[in-house]
Amino acid sequence: MTLNPNLRLRRAARLIVLDPDDRALMFRYDVPGRDPFWVTAGGECEPDESFAEAARRELYEETGIAADPGPEIARMTPEFVTVEGEPVQADERFFLVRVTEARIDTSRHTALEQQLMTQHRWFTRAELVDWPEAVFPANLGDMIDQETRA
Repeated sequence: MTLNPNLRLRRAARLIVLDPDDRALMFRYDVPGRDPFWVTAGGECEPDESFAEAARRELYEETGIAADPGPEIARMTPEFVTVEGEPVQADERFFLVRVTEARIDTSRHTALEQQLMTQHRWFTRAELVDWPEAVFPANLGDMIDQETRA
């Protein structure tokens, strides 16, 4: 894996949150000037924070769920433009969290998240594959299938 030295490295923890029906929690972002897109919960690590620590914090902040994120199950290093408009090289680590109920609390979202994260919903695998708007990561269904078979 080659990282782009010309871009800021954005370390982030991403959470694949599955409900009892194996549906994945996704958040819809509506960023001015861009097409809407859906992403898993998660976000950038604080400077001295491990990926696992960031996963635990982001899970609680974005969903209200206080849980151990478990082991890292995947890593991706995409280049993209953040919602603030900064091109970055990401180092994203994914964690799988199973919850007992499909209820979340978004009251801890930051002002920017409240503005841009306009919806959340639980997606079936079929919906992830066939959704008319962009879903990130694009191979999320495959990632879930791999973990649920393991």
